[in-house]
Amino acid sequence: MKRMWWPFHHFQLKVIAFGLAVLLWIVVSGDATVERGLRGVPLELQQFPAGLELQTEPPSTVDVRVRGGSGTLSRLSPADIVAVLDLHGAQAGQRLYHLTPDQVRVPFGVEIVQITPTTVAMVFERSATKLVPVVPAIEGKPAPGFVVGKMTSDPATVEIVGPESSVKRAAAALTEPVSVAGSRDRVRGVVTVGVLDSSIRLKALRSAVVDVQIVPAPLERTMHALPVHWRHLSTHLTAQFTPVTVDVTVRGNREGLNQMHADDLIAYVDLSGLGVGEYSLPIHAESSREAGVTHIEPSMVHVRITRDKD
Repeated sequence: MKRMWWPFHHFQLKVIAFGLAVLLWIVVSGDATVERGLRGVPLELQQFPAGLELQTEPPSTVDVRVRGGSGTLSRLSPADIVAVLDLHGAQAGQRLYHLTPDQVRVPFGVEIVQITPTTVAMVFERSATKLVPVVPAIEGKPAPGFVVGKMTSDPATVEIVGPESSVKRAAAALTEPVSVAGSRDRVRGVVTVGVLDSSIRLKALRSAVVDVQIVPAPLERTMHALPVHWRHLSTHLTAQFTPVTVDVTVRGNREGLNQMHADDLIAYVDLSGLGVGEYSLPIHAESSREAGVTHIEPSMVHVRITRDKD
C-alpha cells in the first residue's frame, strides 16, 4: 500500500532549512560587487629559454584592478594574485609581451579588470662564458720599512657567465680585500671572489686563497711619459689610447735602478678578445731588469677600438 505524502511531515526540519536558505540569500545578495586596485602583484617569468640572458631587468611586479564581492576583496592582498609571462620561444633581441587577464591567477570569485603595464619589454642576449684572472685586493699599509710584494690567488682564474657583450668587456674578477695593515711577514687569507658588473656572475660560487708577500722596501725610481702599447689585438682592428703615456714606478737595488733606461720598461694594455668599441682597461708594465713595478699612473686607460681603414 502506497504511503501518502504529507506536507507537514518533518515540519520543523523544513522550517529550519527554509530559514537557512533565506539567511544565505540575504548574505549573498548583501555582498555588493565592487572594484579595487592592487599594487605590487608579483610577476613571474616561466619557461625561460636556455642559452639566453636578460640584458635589461623586467619589472618584478605589476598593478591590477580587480572586481568581485566586497567581502572577498576586503580579504584580498597582492600576494594572493600572480601574473605569469611564458617566455617559451624567446629569441635574442628586443621582445614585447602583452599581459592579459588570462595570464593572471586569482582566487575564485575575483575578476581581473585591468593590468598595468599592459606590455612588458625585454631585451634578450645570447649567453657566453669566459675564463678571467682573479685579481687579489688588499687594504691597509704594511709596517714602516716594508712593502707589498708578489700577490697570488688560488684559483688564479674563474669562469664567468652572462650576456655576451658584458662577458666580452669583463677583464678580471676581484677578491674581497685582505688586510696587510702593520704586517712584516707574509699574509694569507680566504676571501670571496666576485665581479662588479651586476649583469655577470660566476659560473660557480668560489672562494680564493690569497697570498700576499711582505718584503723590506728597496729603492724606487719613476720613469715618466712611457708610451702605452697594446697586446693581442685582433687583426683588421686598431686601438687608440687616452692618455697615450703613463708614469711607471719601479723598485729594486741601487745599481739596477741607476742603470735602468726607458727602453727597459714597457707599458701595455691587453686587448685579448675585444672587438670594436670603447673600454676602460687596466695598464700593465714589465721590466727587463731586476726591478719590480710598484705603481702606474694613471692605472687605467680609455681605449677606443676601430676597424682598419684599409
